[in-house]
Amino acid sequence: MRPEDDLFARLKAALARLDAEIDALAAKARQAGDEARSRYADDLERLKRRRVELEVRLDALRWASEAAFSSLARGLEDGAGLARKAFRDASARFRQG
Repeated sequence: MRPEDDLFARLKAALARLDAEIDALAAKARQAGDEARSRYADDLERLKRRRVELEVRLDALRWASEAAFSSLARGLEDGAGLARKAFRDASARFRQG
């Protein structure tokens, strides 16, 4: 297995975890009151957009040449970190609400 294949598999798994986290947060928001639900709708939309951006980058990574691979991989890992931070921030606001 090439290092690129390993990284691709790890990033795909990270997207799956992000999907599960988004679903869990959405379920909590649905159970919350109307005020809390509307406050977190924006956070959930932001997370979903971030997830789509990451998937687009992952697809680009899949087809990248070896020269472009390193740069794309760094960008994807940075984007995944931003998505994790956005999820933690949204979760923290949800717990405070």
